Amino acid sequence: MKMTEGGVTAAKGFMSACCAAGIKYRGRTDMAMIWSDKPCRVAGTFTSNLVKAACVLWDRQIVEETKTAQAVVINAGIANACTGREGFGYCRKTAESVQKAMGVPVNQVLVASTGVIGMQLPIEKIMGGVKRMSKTLDHSLQAGTESAKAIMTTDTKKKEAAVTFTIGGKKVTMGGMCKGSGMIHPNMCTMLGFITTDCAISRRLLVKALKSDVKDTFNMISVDGDMSTNDTLLLLANGEAGNPEITKEGAEFETFKKALHEIDETLARMMAGDGEGATALFEVKVLHAANEKQAKTLAKSVVTSTLTKAAIFGHDANWGRILCALGYSGEKFDPENMELWFQSKKGKILIYKNGVAASYSEEKATDILSCDAVTAVVDIRMGEAQATAWGCDLTYDYVRINADYRS
Repeated sequence: MKMTEGGVTAAKGFMSACCAAGIKYRGRTDMAMIWSDKPCRVAGTFTSNLVKAACVLWDRQIVEETKTAQAVVINAGIANACTGREGFGYCRKTAESVQKAMGVPVNQVLVASTGVIGMQLPIEKIMGGVKRMSKTLDHSLQAGTESAKAIMTTDTKKKEAAVTFTIGGKKVTMGGMCKGSGMIHPNMCTMLGFITTDCAISRRLLVKALKSDVKDTFNMISVDGDMSTNDTLLLLANGEAGNPEITKEGAEFETFKKALHEIDETLARMMAGDGEGATALFEVKVLHAANEKQAKTLAKSVVTSTLTKAAIFGHDANWGRILCALGYSGEKFDPENMELWFQSKKGKILIYKNGVAASYSEEKATDILSCDAVTAVVDIRMGEAQATAWGCDLTYDYVRINADYRS
């Protein structure tokens, strides 16, 4: 398996297009479409927020009932959340516009929206965008990259990744794109994400792979502790690689899961590092925990700590904030039998050991914490389980961005 160029158009049989529909933004693209030359088996995970956007309700119905799809339409700027029957009706109208343009059934069209909550979509602009994109769909890697840019809101950079691997002697490709910068918090996947693959795989195993991997990737990131109404992650497989279909668990399924994990973790880290106003990716590794649940809970408690995030922004080795976050996590451990380290590309330094501060240089610690990716390593010496969570620092710009978001 190896990383390769591209995103949602890297796999065989997938095309993409984007356009400037003028939904909210001016002078940039704000709609994208993903298209497969043949119907795909589809799996998805969605927000666990009780308040769900109309597009989430629409997609969940297709994923659970139709179980196949051929097109995805995404818009940025307006979330189509808290929009009632009218908003749900606009999902259907969007799908009907794809049906008219591309000749596919309405229930083969998935939709996704991101942006301001509570506003109705300008449906005529959406339908016009679909008509324009249907004429410019392209298999090229650049088409996928431009779509990744089109779905951004407060993101500062496009997020895409692709891998190739071998199944049954055939080259298989998987690619994905996502957007997410604010309102990012675990319990689903906290974003809009779209993964495409030309692998032939049963829908049962497709669903199993996605649901199991989300727990260790997208559910382990947090920017601000706010869970969105629109979180959607879709995985589409069209079988165009021509490999023998993966129908049972075994070596080939494990290879598929490894590829999916590579895509998921890469995109998750991109989102965490591009948190609104962020200057650094903040990673927390918990080692030698008693069990996986304990490791995950401790890691997420630290990565979501507001005071710790502020200290990371200040390049301040304020380890007391990390100890505090570990202590209120609800998990039991012995603070007098553990270690805390900071590390980055500038090096690694022991900060705390066995109940007291270690003998370390504040200047060296500050230097290590000044990088654009920083890791806190927590060794609690209780077992063999481990977990990693990802977040970002908390900056002045986070407040500015969110204070002005609607305007």
